[in-house]
Amino acid sequence: MLTIHVAEATPESAVLVDGALVAAVGPYEDLAAVRPGARVRRWPGILTPGLLNPYGPELLEATYHPDPREAEGFGTEPITGERARRIFRADPARRGASARRGVQRLLAHGTVAVAGELRDRAAVDAVRRAGLAVGRRPERLPGPPSLSPVPLVLLPALAPGSPARFAVFDVPDRASLVRLGASTCVATVLGGRLVHRAR
Repeated sequence: MLTIHVAEATPESAVLVDGALVAAVGPYEDLAAVRPGARVRRWPGILTPGLLNPYGPELLEATYHPDPREAEGFGTEPITGERARRIFRADPARRGASARRGVQRLLAHGTVAVAGELRDRAAVDAVRRAGLAVGRRPERLPGPPSLSPVPLVLLPALAPGSPARFAVFDVPDRASLVRLGASTCVATVLGGRLVHRAR
């Protein structure tokens, strides 16, 4: 099925998706004229190629992402350091569910690719099943591990024939995205599938 994704602040960079691939990139009016039968998804903000998060191992293997049902005992925010290690030592089976929840948090921050060598089978499986790309880690990491690292690492521009992998952020421009961070994500698409949509 053909789908056109267009964001209010970047109508000149609409994306026509055919299955798992980008069929065309260009002004919304042009794409709609060529493919009038395509479904249209309209988003606020800007459409981008999505983000690379260089902290794959730190966020998916060394961080415990609590289940919302565990809020009373663990809270709702990711747990790092010695406390996370204690949780995993006490119950190694928690690794898989934590990695899956970690991937969901990454998707909610417009991440379409992660970097860093993943060694834990649960994290590798969670990344593969979600369809996240795995990229090369920058030589110098920008700072502490974060779902919205500073600076943000945008992937190269979308092109016809490339995987339909991108994210939409509810900001007026890229400068605002840099200033406000990845928590402004309203939609993430991987392999042509809408894998995150803000409520």
